[in-house]
Amino acid sequence: MNGVTGRMGRTQHLARSILAFRQQGGIPLKNGDTLWPEPILVGRNQNRLEALARETGLTRWTTNLDEALADPAAEIYFDAQVTSERAPAVKAAIAAGKHVYCEKPTAESLPVARELAALAGAAGVKNGVVQDKLFLPGLLKLKSLVDSGFFGRILSVRGEFGYWVFEGDWQRAQRPSWNYRAEEGGGIIMDMFCHWRYVLDHLFGPVRSVMALGATHIPRRVDEDGRPYTATADDAAYAIFELDGGIIVQMNSSWCVRVYRDELLALQVDGTHGSAVAGLHSCKVQYRVNTPKPVWNPDVPNTHRFFADWQELPENNAFENGFKVQWEQFIRHVVEDAPFKFTLLEGAKGVQLAEAGLESWRRRRWVSLPDLDPAQAPAAVSSHSTTPPHP
Repeated sequence: MNGVTGRMGRTQHLARSILAFRQQGGIPLKNGDTLWPEPILVGRNQNRLEALARETGLTRWTTNLDEALADPAAEIYFDAQVTSERAPAVKAAIAAGKHVYCEKPTAESLPVARELAALAGAAGVKNGVVQDKLFLPGLLKLKSLVDSGFFGRILSVRGEFGYWVFEGDWQRAQRPSWNYRAEEGGGIIMDMFCHWRYVLDHLFGPVRSVMALGATHIPRRVDEDGRPYTATADDAAYAIFELDGGIIVQMNSSWCVRVYRDELLALQVDGTHGSAVAGLHSCKVQYRVNTPKPVWNPDVPNTHRFFADWQELPENNAFENGFKVQWEQFIRHVVEDAPFKFTLLEGAKGVQLAEAGLESWRRRRWVSLPDLDPAQAPAAVSSHSTTPPHP
């Protein structure tokens, strides 16, 4: 497990997934065996690795990736490093014959992301990419509505995601400083469009084109050591996506917005027969028979309580941590050959949308997304600089 001293790798992947499996006594397999995950912690900072090992009670850690990859007992390589470090490590793991599971973005550019998928396919190793938001309770409820035909014909999706990330001066930032440096793989478009690609593809239909505008609203921030730095990456993005079937998606993503909604993510889906608003956990619905009939009248104060017209879906199922659920799916894919559709090629689609969004911002135009043929060699694409041209 490479990069688990970072926030996401440490919390969601190590503590709430792998260590959670150990705390529950392992993963029961179909043949009656119990799988016991035995992680090797890998990273660049010896002090942080040693401290993490002490805290978790794990005994195996190293700053030498090659040493970990040379261990024949280690069957899976997992990567949660900063994006700029991911591709070389994943290539080394594939060359060592390891099955690969990694965070997204899978690479800093589409050709490299497609190369990783092609290398894994040629080597015959099983591979996957984290697509955690599909396992959120709110989105699982939303998926059940889509599958049941609740919406009728889906017309549009409106999404709001984000929160205020403190600048780091008077209050410590709650995200790492590399997120705001383009040269280190930062930027909200490269980060979040990879999420929006798999969410939209798997819930509503393939993304076919995008028009996006990015912004660096906070140009100067303060890093973890109290040093001011220039933010070179986008911290907000405003996008329109066109999906198969003519579904239009408007998505705002921002680390410079104060939350005025129930959760950090809100997706409103409107269809001919009904609508829904889903968050990380909740999902509220309104069917056509209880849709109000408002009349525009700015001269009279509104007395209708529109929020009261929505009904919360019941908690009919117990939901586990989404990262843990997907980890178990991938582990079963490796040891039981269970199906697993979230491959490195799916990860490349996320990078494709991020690059298309950056190109749209740069060129001030719609950008189409061609299908990614897994048999086709990666083709060169334009640079993904986050800085739009000056007028």
